[in-house]
Amino acid sequence: MKIIKNSPLVSKKSKDALPWSKNDTMWMLSLYGTAIGAGVLFLPINAGIGGLLPLIVMTLIAFPMTFFAHRGLCRFVLSGAHPDKDITEVVEEHFGVGAGKLITLLYFFTIYPILLVYSVAITNTVESFLIHQMHISPPPRVLLSFTLIFGLMSIVHFGKNVIVKAMSILVFPFIFVLMLLTFYLIPYWSDAIFSNVFSNETTSTKSILMTLWLIIPVMVFSFNHSPIISAFAVASRKKYGVDAEKKCGSILAWSHIMMVITVMMFVFSCVLSLSPSDLVQAKSENISILSYLANHYNRPLIAYIAPIIAFIAISKSFLGHYLGVQEGFNRLVMQLMCTQNKKVKTTYLNRITAIFMLISTWIVATLNPSILGIIETLSGPVIAILLYLMPMYAIHKIPAMRQYSGYTSNIFVVIMGLMAISAILYNLLDFWAP
Repeated sequence: MKIIKNSPLVSKKSKDALPWSKNDTMWMLSLYGTAIGAGVLFLPINAGIGGLLPLIVMTLIAFPMTFFAHRGLCRFVLSGAHPDKDITEVVEEHFGVGAGKLITLLYFFTIYPILLVYSVAITNTVESFLIHQMHISPPPRVLLSFTLIFGLMSIVHFGKNVIVKAMSILVFPFIFVLMLLTFYLIPYWSDAIFSNVFSNETTSTKSILMTLWLIIPVMVFSFNHSPIISAFAVASRKKYGVDAEKKCGSILAWSHIMMVITVMMFVFSCVLSLSPSDLVQAKSENISILSYLANHYNRPLIAYIAPIIAFIAISKSFLGHYLGVQEGFNRLVMQLMCTQNKKVKTTYLNRITAIFMLISTWIVATLNPSILGIIETLSGPVIAILLYLMPMYAIHKIPAMRQYSGYTSNIFVVIMGLMAISAILYNLLDFWAP
């Protein structure tokens, strides 16, 4: 694959390398923390059901697929003329008011369903923990979901800086415990996933390609942290100026390396410790792999630590994605007010956003729809359009981004985006088929 100009992985001159700072570490961990949530906790379920060979291919493409896509979106935000412009404003600057409104709406619906997923996931995690580990009857779901979501929303009230710092702090114990659980599961590994590797059904080219095709949208969701990219790019541009693109690429690269290594180790350990039928059961129960492991093994360490890991992971990602939802929703309201020649204060907008998010996520968490269903049929295609296709289109359309054109990595990102969209369309057609 051709090396892209100003790649953070290769420096022309070592003396040009910007020194790594505490702020860079904070953002690296915040990017990591935003991505590690419900998507990653459900990834072993879909990946393991598909068999061993698709799991290996998924491991090989995880880093380039994640890194190139998010770097493209970050470069797009940095291409704006004004350093304070977020992604919605940059879209309007480059594509016009009409396209800006459409992309703003698309951006909002990229992140909003993810917030709904996390609201369901955290409610199910706590409910399962109370029933199976604490052996107590949980409060009515309508009350439980409200209490949990209101608690997270209370943290949001303290502002973006507090959220970023909270995620960067929580990620340390989370990585440690996640890796601890990964190695703890080794004695429980079995050869169940290898039993059908050489059967005609699983090794047929058609079967392998179909499995890989349908895993792509779940990977797009699982490694996605696009909601925080806009805030990350704006903050980096203010701090580093013309060197922001180089510094952002470096931070993203290290964040994604850490992300892929830890996530794939975790995925393999979970898949090897369970049978395909166990994974099917976990999917039907609409709980994360950690909650299923806690219920499956009669071991105190797994039973109590696994749900706590899930709770921390989902909480961190909820907070990180809320920043993007707030940004998109505020922009939608502002655009609506502008058409009526009205203005609204940011503080008032944030209150409206908070109320809307609290009520809507509470309702969805109470109804308990299928988490993987939301991922496969709603979140995936919109994420792929915004994260994979829109920045690649901008490279060929916007003069400020043409310096990044003509590279193989761009083609790779487009192919992955199209596969994600087409795979989810396949799932929709399959769902409605008689």
